[in-house]
Amino acid sequence: MNAVRTALGDITPAELGICDAHDHLFLTSPQLPGQELDSVASAAREIAAYRAAGGESLIQWTPHGMGRRAGDLPELSRTSGIRIVAATGLHQSQHYTPESLARLRAEGLADVFLRELTQGIADTGVRAGLIKVAGGFHGLDAHARWTMEAAAEAHRGTGAPIAVHLELGTGALDVLDLLCGKLGVPPDRLILGHLNRSPDLAIHHQAAAAGAYLAFDGPSRANHATDWRMPEAVQTLTEAGFADQLLLGGDTTTAGARAVNGGPGMPYLLRRVRPGLELAVGEVVVERMLTRNPGRAFAAKWA
Repeated sequence: MNAVRTALGDITPAELGICDAHDHLFLTSPQLPGQELDSVASAAREIAAYRAAGGESLIQWTPHGMGRRAGDLPELSRTSGIRIVAATGLHQSQHYTPESLARLRAEGLADVFLRELTQGIADTGVRAGLIKVAGGFHGLDAHARWTMEAAAEAHRGTGAPIAVHLELGTGALDVLDLLCGKLGVPPDRLILGHLNRSPDLAIHHQAAAAGAYLAFDGPSRANHATDWRMPEAVQTLTEAGFADQLLLGGDTTTAGARAVNGGPGMPYLLRRVRPGLELAVGEVVVERMLTRNPGRAFAAKWA
């Protein structure tokens, strides 16, 4: 039977409930100086605000080496009542030191992913429920290919879904060519993130027709064609018959973006994005995007 692997153990897909399909309780990177998400107290306040807005679960896409604080996720989940899914995987190379990448090469990246999916993230007992990797701007560099090859191997050993950061929403077809075409990952095990940041409806259609899940995440960001183009994209895909492959996420990546610090934060997804999309495609479709679709996208027959 398919199950979603959470920080408190495996659950049925239906138990996810209303799900933020891409967000971060914790995230650190040299690329975000002074904006790190590294406070347990702040994370607790943010997730409580999300719960008060109607949220029931969230998928944390923070991968290996970026301050996941996986050991804190079980208590946050128990205290808040929010089901949390942790990730393994690796982001773009600029988020890591050369020394840390060298250690991962020596250890074997696929082995790291497999261990975190099956045995647990080091010293926490929390097993990851997805593999997060990242592409580049309109293409894939050697680092992206290395991480995606490791992700495909870990997927084959576990059945875990693979979630992909698309840089500014680009490169979706390159990712599909590599992961699904060359490496044999079934497209319905793939979640393509940030497609709202590049509102190319033709690319969206091709990615959906290939069978992947499409995540519209990170709304309300400055300098991105996000909120005002998202209803059009979702409506176009729904009318083309792809409503079962669409996901919604908040992707809160900086301290300043949190609701508890005056930003839109996690509640924004349900307070503002949801009503706007309901006007475009109706309540039934949006409910599916928030509940049934993430349950299917993040569930696996775990090996």
